[in-house]
Amino acid sequence: MKFSAVDEVLEEGVQRGAYPGAVLLVSRRDEIVHERAVGSRTLETKPAPMGVDVVFDLSSLTKPLATTLAVLCLVRQGRLSFDDRVTRFFHNFGVHQKTHVTFRMLLDHSSGLAAHRPYYKEVAKLARTRLNFLASREAKEWVCEQIHREKLEAPTGTKVIYSDLGFMVLGHAVETISGMPLDRFCQKQLFGPLGLRALSFIDLSQVRVRRVEPVAEMIAATQKCPWRKRFLCGEVDDENAWAMGGVAGHAGLFGSARDVDRLARTLVGASLGENEFLPQALVNEMWTLQTSVPGSTRTLGWDTPAPKNSMAGSQLSPGSVGHLGFTGTSLWIDRDRRLQITLLTNRVHPSRDNERIREFRPRIHDAVVEAVA
Repeated sequence: MKFSAVDEVLEEGVQRGAYPGAVLLVSRRDEIVHERAVGSRTLETKPAPMGVDVVFDLSSLTKPLATTLAVLCLVRQGRLSFDDRVTRFFHNFGVHQKTHVTFRMLLDHSSGLAAHRPYYKEVAKLARTRLNFLASREAKEWVCEQIHREKLEAPTGTKVIYSDLGFMVLGHAVETISGMPLDRFCQKQLFGPLGLRALSFIDLSQVRVRRVEPVAEMIAATQKCPWRKRFLCGEVDDENAWAMGGVAGHAGLFGSARDVDRLARTLVGASLGENEFLPQALVNEMWTLQTSVPGSTRTLGWDTPAPKNSMAGSQLSPGSVGHLGFTGTSLWIDRDRRLQITLLTNRVHPSRDNERIREFRPRIHDAVVEAVA
């Protein structure tokens, strides 16, 4: 396998300003076949080189790699069913015609909940009179209560709306049912058993109480945040997740390419019955295309390649699954080829306005498939 063409596209992305830096890791079956770091992990003060072990803000990869898998753990334990109504655990959630929303609908984005709400702005206002309220667990509880009171954007089960709100509810459900914070639950049930030391949330309330700071030299910087008025490195880029203390169901997970790949390979093995990390039937149900909404590309917590103009490119097998992250991260798994492609970039550094990655994501994925074909 020759990856020179892949590396050329990856380097071109840096030269043309699609991202300051990137780490690409490709594995086939249970072996890493290519790993490359290019560009810079930060441009603040002066450029610092990217490394293959740099940790990234994974953004919405939190949804499939943490929250969805945590839900699967609860299903395996018999404490939750995909088709349970959310009101089984949150009685107030049923207002405004949300009574029939199930956890399956939250996972496949067919609940009808809105994509986004800027709750962080109201949290900031409340913090003026509440000591240590901003970026706290109390703020998280407040945000979740606001979601329970939300009206639907579309009737339940009729339309796919990619919803951060739905995954905030899922993260809250994991915490309520398990009796422990989402980050601790994921560490105990998922990341710890696999030895994934670089895959974790950064709990801002603990950072504040213990006065410890993440090692910036090991983390890729994200945007210069106009709201927080500083460059972000080691604190979650997403404003709502930050206001909720850094641990949320829709965003907040940090990790390296190697740990993301290790988790992906473990899930593929579980889907084939080669390990007992999660039950084979449960993983395969997670990766089954949900057809209740015509034209949906969603599985439970994951996405599949769109028929046209997919960010996954045009060469992955139809049964592939994956997900994107707003900060410039992505994971795609070609189940037929047993091919895993982890692409982590800091494309929002120094500004979120940079959309050039939309050209390079599909080109990189296509080049990888051509290299291994």
